[in-house]
Amino acid sequence: MPKPETSNDSIAVVAFDLISPFHLATPCVVFGESHPGCPPIEFKVCAAESGRLRTSAGFDIDVRYGLSALQHAATIIVPSWRDVAESPPKSLLKALNVAHERGARIVGLCLGAFVLAEAGLLDGRKATTHWAYAKDFGARYPAVQLDADVLYVEDRGVVTSAGTAAGLDCCLYLLRQMHGSQVANSVARRLVVSPHRQGGQAQFIEQPIPITPANSRLSDLFDWIRENLHLAHTVDTLAERTFMSRRTFTRQFKQLTGMGVLSWLLSERLAYAQRLLESTGGSMEFVAERVGFGSVESLRLHFRRQFGIAPTEWRKHFRFSERN
Repeated sequence: MPKPETSNDSIAVVAFDLISPFHLATPCVVFGESHPGCPPIEFKVCAAESGRLRTSAGFDIDVRYGLSALQHAATIIVPSWRDVAESPPKSLLKALNVAHERGARIVGLCLGAFVLAEAGLLDGRKATTHWAYAKDFGARYPAVQLDADVLYVEDRGVVTSAGTAAGLDCCLYLLRQMHGSQVANSVARRLVVSPHRQGGQAQFIEQPIPITPANSRLSDLFDWIRENLHLAHTVDTLAERTFMSRRTFTRQFKQLTGMGVLSWLLSERLAYAQRLLESTGGSMEFVAERVGFGSVESLRLHFRRQFGIAPTEWRKHFRFSERN
């Protein structure tokens, strides 16, 4: 019997009784809604249990599809779980294993990692979950390589995220893999996602460009820097360009961007490097020169330090021509 056709852009989200509306809405707002510039995504919410599903907020939802719809999805997302002390339905665990065996990517957001671990999908893999439940998770699933310090992690087709808002970071990461940084970054801006997530973990989400007031004395400077990233810049030369003292310039710059001048400049160079790696076939020397790092060694150092991956690997994963 032939296997059902599966679109690379098909996503199924698993809903269950007493689900948190926020956790369910996270993948829905990223993948289930129409965003300008984002190609259509085949998206379904599938019920893990029959009948009307109650939410933790006191209202019910009707879900059109059951677990049988999971067999058609390229990506399956378990957005959380209602009680870490309760074993998920065996029918759900079986459906996740069957989907994983045929090559679907399985995602557990927040406490959804407990569901994936219960299904055995995280054994021998790196994973994360909500920090408040990390100790319990580690004790219950010692075969999992738990890292509670990251926002999300992918290991051989299985993805897990930390709690609550980190699920949004994870979904944008998935969107980046599907349609590239330009689409993911555009959706992030529409969702008013913070331009910088602290924590020391690899960030796969391109930072949205800070929005500057039209009358800001720094507005023109931002545009000029982005057009001239290949040039050598210092705090003093940039302050001079705005006709400000170094002290005034650095103070206003941080008030506007939330970052120091050199940190912002580094983030812009890295963001531009991402775009060049994804959209061109230029050599590493070309990319390093265009973004202002001066050498391939400097590009590699800063890129790996920020994203936890080499520029060549980034191109391999995210270059547009290789995704389509």
